[in-house]
Amino acid sequence: MNDLMERELKDLSSKTTPQPQHSLPPLSEAECQHPPSTSAEGGASAEDDRPLLKPDEPAAITPSEIRELEKKFAAYVRNDAYGSMGCGVLPLREKILIGIALFTLAPLRVVLAITVLMVYYLICLVCTALKVPNRDGVEEQEDYAHLSGWRRPVIVGSGRFFSRVLLFVFGFYWISETHRSSISPGEEKPITEISGEGQPRENGRPGAIISNHVSYLDILYHMSSSFPSFVAKRSVANLPLVGLISKCLGCVYVQRESKSSDFKGVSGVVNQRVQEAHKNKDAPVMMLFPEGTTTNGEYLLPFKTGAFWSKAPVLPVILRYPYKRFSPAWDSISGVRHVIFLLCQFTNYMEVIHLPVYYPSQQEKDDPKLYANNVRRLMASEGNLILSDIGLAEKRIYHAALNGLISPC
Repeated sequence: MNDLMERELKDLSSKTTPQPQHSLPPLSEAECQHPPSTSAEGGASAEDDRPLLKPDEPAAITPSEIRELEKKFAAYVRNDAYGSMGCGVLPLREKILIGIALFTLAPLRVVLAITVLMVYYLICLVCTALKVPNRDGVEEQEDYAHLSGWRRPVIVGSGRFFSRVLLFVFGFYWISETHRSSISPGEEKPITEISGEGQPRENGRPGAIISNHVSYLDILYHMSSSFPSFVAKRSVANLPLVGLISKCLGCVYVQRESKSSDFKGVSGVVNQRVQEAHKNKDAPVMMLFPEGTTTNGEYLLPFKTGAFWSKAPVLPVILRYPYKRFSPAWDSISGVRHVIFLLCQFTNYMEVIHLPVYYPSQQEKDDPKLYANNVRRLMASEGNLILSDIGLAEKRIYHAALNGLISPC
């Protein structure tokens, strides 16, 4: 059935003027690491500037077809009260609450969020005044992540503070954080030996943070927690407000619309940054989402290996978003609906599990795929996540089916 759906999707795409897709070896998981303005899903064609889900109303799909789709694409199924694409049938009380919040709480949150963004932008503007950005020798790669003196501490400290303020504005008043020790309860071995490979004792900070990807809100949490560098579309560097902030974060910019000669250079920049962060405590840590797309938070997709080529230790972090009515997970819902429902929900919840730094064995250093799989199994075990073998391609098929673009059978 999947093969048939993929063929139908290709036939449909051929009617629109598609452009050839090009992946970014080995950094494909980085294509997912930006806020909504940075194309949260990522891809390599001109279509990537559009959301996976169109805001139009989906074509009618029978209940049996929906159940069949949900079995095959369980990692992307919305299980909250709002249903697939946020178009579920809501009780009258829920509609009234949304209506009230839409004209009271949501506008207030928008104004506060814009104010916070403007204040932090001005701080970044002052700290980078008369300073030349750092360039890594790759075309259009520049950042202010290596400023010295008082400037860098001010950028990082205020950035972490205002990121947490934004989460508070969006309803995340309390965030439950758990820091796991190197020994699991009742175990006599490091939990990082779940793969059976074992680990040598090493010193040094992690070169990268490895996280599951549930929502664009993940970005704000990691900014508030460690203020790491991300991988973003090159166009982000030119956006008002966000462009300067991304340079202060030390983002590595990639051009996904067309393949160019600097792809290998970008890969080299990321690996260099990871190794630098491992050896230098003053260097920004890289933040990578190796799944390559967002899920509903209950599953863990296969990891891409780009984050593991540097052979440096990594810090696994697991994010969860418990909910009662609306799930903050950005899985199968349009960006517009997601933002509206999020702003209208008075309280949102987030749980974070910080695992110990994972130091790879020599065998894992020699085999990035083994390294990635072992870290993935560890995160799934410690976070009670279900391992799934589907990816971004299946997500596009599922979304297309929900939108009635292709036949679900």
